[in-house]
Amino acid sequence: MLRHSAPANATIRPMPESSHSASAHYRLVADAIRYLREHQREQPTLENLAQALNTSEFHLQRTFSSWAGVSPKRFLQIITRQYAVDALRQQATVLDASLDAGLSGPGRLHDLTLSCDAMTPGEIASRGKGLKLHYGWGDTPFGPAFVGWSDRGISQLSIHNSKDAEVSQTFNEEWRGAAREQNNLAAAELLEQVFAQPLERGKLHLLLRGTNFQVKVWEALMQVAPGQLVSYQQLGAIAGTGQAHRAVGSAMARNRIAYLIPCHRVIRQGGDWGNYRWGLERKLALHLWEHTA
Repeated sequence: MLRHSAPANATIRPMPESSHSASAHYRLVADAIRYLREHQREQPTLENLAQALNTSEFHLQRTFSSWAGVSPKRFLQIITRQYAVDALRQQATVLDASLDAGLSGPGRLHDLTLSCDAMTPGEIASRGKGLKLHYGWGDTPFGPAFVGWSDRGISQLSIHNSKDAEVSQTFNEEWRGAAREQNNLAAAELLEQVFAQPLERGKLHLLLRGTNFQVKVWEALMQVAPGQLVSYQQLGAIAGTGQAHRAVGSAMARNRIAYLIPCHRVIRQGGDWGNYRWGLERKLALHLWEHTA
């Protein structure tokens, strides 16, 4: 087992730092997550992990614990299959009780902090004709992010390993009917709000572009509280769609707004973490970040 852990009275939140520094720390944490997942059965020591990542044990322990809120040893416990299975079973009990009581879901954290506005079919067909959109890049705790928004809300948020010009080009093509303007400074300020802990109530709005079914699934996702996990079937129950889990998964795959529409809180029925559009290591890091908040 890994030998070191954070002191019991340690403050388990990321250290105050710039977004650029936090992004660099995330890359180290992501590499550590990847290694721990790949070598989980071997139960690597902190020394093993530090050697594999070509860094010191002290720096790794301090960065991981400060960024994630738990030690690498604790994270190794968190990512075990049994943890996911147990969390899923516990969540099933909460969901069953909520649904039996006629509620739409177990909590309503995000519907207190976010409001949504779905685009009309005409706006979608015209690729945003009549809208004025802004877009740009900024740093986040999870790497560089691309964000697009209008006066009606955030229309796109994606997290990447590097700033890729193709992302901007794709955005401009998808929204070619709208007036568009790049503003990286405003994008960075908006991303600071997005990743604030906690989110400020009523400060963020989303502009959703999808079918009625997709919007229902996305709205259901925002009822799953941070640190909780649900299966595709449970998500369908919250959405009240009566659709098979594959249809729910397809709607999730069309989600263009990372983190705020929290696909990272959904796992497979058997407890497997499944895939994630913006990288499995990032999915685990997002869950860990919320789990320890």
